[in-house]
Amino acid sequence: LAPGVLAAAAAAASVSAPPAARAALDPTSSLTRRGMAKFVNDDVEGSIADFDLVVRGAPRMEPYMWQRGLSLYYAERYEDGAAQFRKDVAVNPNDTEEAIWAFLCDARDPNVGFDRADLMRTGPDPRRYMRAVYDLFDARDAASDAALEAVAALGPVDEFYSLLYRGLWREARGDEAGARDLLVAAAQTQYANRSGDYMAALALVHCKRRGWEVR
Repeated sequence: LAPGVLAAAAAAASVSAPPAARAALDPTSSLTRRGMAKFVNDDVEGSIADFDLVVRGAPRMEPYMWQRGLSLYYAERYEDGAAQFRKDVAVNPNDTEEAIWAFLCDARDPNVGFDRADLMRTGPDPRRYMRAVYDLFDARDAASDAALEAVAALGPVDEFYSLLYRGLWREARGDEAGARDLLVAAAQTQYANRSGDYMAALALVHCKRRGWEVR
């Protein structure tokens, strides 16, 4: 995952593209974009249906369907979500963010739980905030939490992701109040409201699903 993926997907889908390029996008890319749009509008189940159609029609795409993993998480299909993210890391061993989401699925899965959740080993992430996120989920200590909090001062993107993952970390541990404060704050950042980042939309979906008010 990376900042601006929703905007990038929209750009790729531009109707100004040559007919041959548009044909190349369909049906796999068009279904993926439609599923992403459904997720952004909190139609999680509808997004899964579209992502499943992608996998059915193009099985080679399954390891790359991180969007499907996120939707499965919010549908509370945690075992399926963890499996999706692990397939992604298997083909991209430097994908820190997918390893984090596999952990989050495990932590929320009543058959696994936080204490037994597994964080896969990945290569170094070029993004400073994601390195700090990984350190927190790996070390699970107050010092790593404070280090991720400090990253927020580096810029708007860093602020958003620091709030997002510190909130998700607290929810994984069962701290609902702490999670709510941080995830609502993430959804209210300037970056979340202006970037077009799919993960910014995810923060809003998260708050809606939990019944948390975002102003």
